[in-house]
Amino acid sequence: MEYVTLNNGVKMPMLGYGVYQVNPAECERCVADAIRVGYRLIDTAQAYHNEEGVGNAIAKSGIARSEFFLVTKVWISNAGYEKAKASIEESLKKLQTKYIDLLLIHQPFGDYYGTYRAMEEAYREGKVRAIGVSNFYPDRLIDLQEHVDVKPAVNQVENHVFFQQTEAREYMRKYHCQPMSWGPLAEGRNGFFTNEILKAIGDKYGKSVAQVALRYLLQQGTVIIPKSVHVERMQQNFDIFDFALSEDDMAQIVKLDTGKSLFFHHADPATVELFMMWGK
Repeated sequence: MEYVTLNNGVKMPMLGYGVYQVNPAECERCVADAIRVGYRLIDTAQAYHNEEGVGNAIAKSGIARSEFFLVTKVWISNAGYEKAKASIEESLKKLQTKYIDLLLIHQPFGDYYGTYRAMEEAYREGKVRAIGVSNFYPDRLIDLQEHVDVKPAVNQVENHVFFQQTEAREYMRKYHCQPMSWGPLAEGRNGFFTNEILKAIGDKYGKSVAQVALRYLLQQGTVIIPKSVHVERMQQNFDIFDFALSEDDMAQIVKLDTGKSLFFHHADPATVELFMMWGK
């Protein structure tokens, strides 16, 4: 496993297992499979409604809690100091842990300043080892980091070969905020799994399209959390440390960047209205 050191000195695995859209009923089984494969970073969120499954799998694994790196996120409906503070306690209970390794604001909406104050408090109390944000564009990231005491350690954003977040990554580097990718496999959109460039590169190394795309993000210094409910794919996604892409490979993949989201834009009014509905 490769690690990155966050801006507060905490070491974070570069590869983890994400449980977005994993049915709560099968989350425990999926996380248990991922743990057996070798994953130790597990990424969940209050909005996924499967924190309990993550907690159960870790508690039953027989592996020391200190070996894991747990990530969860505060949802919009829990925005604001008081609600966020209560929701952090609830997440701790569901995850069956005394501390969360990384706690993020899930979306840049609602009273996220109040949320961040609650997160800073939890950080100082030792209930959280690192705090950060998710889906924050450069403008909001800059504004937030200039007005808080504990600087965001991570920004989890949509990041894959078709949306490489070049400008956003530059600002994250400037402010010492670690990029973390959600949707590193683009959820299969835009013909991802049949892309000829990724396939040709993979053939050279005996690797799949997914492995090439994940390796690309890894070599860019991005933390990745691919999700699958199939153990053989979990293994494949984990098996990306025995090869390295060449400069020519990387240059070819750079050209796949469309500069546009495959999902939604957080500055689009219709998108914001949708999130407001989901946050109720």
